[in-house]
Amino acid sequence: MDFSLTTEQQLRVGAAKRMVEDHIEPILDANDRDKGLPKAAVLKIMAKAAGLGLTSARIPRAGGGAGMTMLDYGLMGEQIPPAVGVILQTHEATTTRMYHGCSMEQKERYLSDLMGGQRITCTASTEPDVGSDPRGIKTSVSEATDHLVVSGSKVWISNALVCDVMNVTCLLTRDNGSSGVVRVLVDRAESDFETHELDILGLRQSPLGNVVFKECRVPKRNVCPDNGDTAKLLTLVWLANRPLIGLMAVHLAQKALDAARSYAGIRKQFGRYIGGFQLIQNDLAEIETAVLTSRLVCYNALAAIDRGERANGLSAMAKRYAVESCDRAIALAMRIHGAAGLSRELGLEQLARDVRTISIPDGTPGILSLIQGRELTGIDAFRG
Repeated sequence: MDFSLTTEQQLRVGAAKRMVEDHIEPILDANDRDKGLPKAAVLKIMAKAAGLGLTSARIPRAGGGAGMTMLDYGLMGEQIPPAVGVILQTHEATTTRMYHGCSMEQKERYLSDLMGGQRITCTASTEPDVGSDPRGIKTSVSEATDHLVVSGSKVWISNALVCDVMNVTCLLTRDNGSSGVVRVLVDRAESDFETHELDILGLRQSPLGNVVFKECRVPKRNVCPDNGDTAKLLTLVWLANRPLIGLMAVHLAQKALDAARSYAGIRKQFGRYIGGFQLIQNDLAEIETAVLTSRLVCYNALAAIDRGERANGLSAMAKRYAVESCDRAIALAMRIHGAAGLSRELGLEQLARDVRTISIPDGTPGILSLIQGRELTGIDAFRG
């Protein structure tokens, strides 16, 4: 088994690193690190990411997308700061859902601009009382004479503040009394809805918000067709999202490792560099082990998806293990730095806040462990 990167993969990783250094980091530095990036800044990032295929990674080349393997997507995504990675992944995942789950007319209206990074999209599913179980959706959509009416609220929606079009999960009640979950495209240019920025622990430059629909009028042509594969498609997207988020944790922990190793070689106590003390070396070894094992478990899950294997358990394990291991790794790196590790100036505390924040999207640790347990036992622990 060859763990080395191919020449093409090395080029992809190098291109992603250069994009971060030349374009993303200057944008992050130029904006308030405690507020979501403004739309103009996000569009600049989107334009650069589109050039590397990161806005259409999972869409086949025949459909105008990049047609990447999930492993290649992960290799590139690992290089990107998670505050931006969440923006890009939300956009790309929603664009993928629209490619597979929208009508031809809808795709003609939106996909070109979304894949090109000229417009921004997101998915709105989570509600105040609905998280891991989407069957409890309460946001409603009803039919009026010549339009639809969407009413309800969504919470914790990535890109909510800057999106042009939102893929909203709603409950449709029909005239015969039956009801079912549908997806509705809500376009900010033609439909009025409210967004409110969330003040959260980490990923503070990612434009995360709550959404309120107050009898929001939406054209009937914006209901996405349901061919029976909608739920399956959502699951398939989640399968890759989870190890991709795990690699965001790896990005953070790698930065913490680099900082701790450097500090251990310049900081002196008791007349010697602290890197020579056994406990510091032990902590550094623990951090490096967490980074490497987390990276490999995520790569393994993505490679399994590329091979077409059932990766439900692997995907859940990858995100849960990587985030929890990297959380501990960052804490150890802060400890190596002593009091300096707590300063905002150094930046380790931001890594700690960010890694805690990414433990929630696309499955909390508890839910992920139950998914893995279901794959091990064949018994579903949270659905009757």
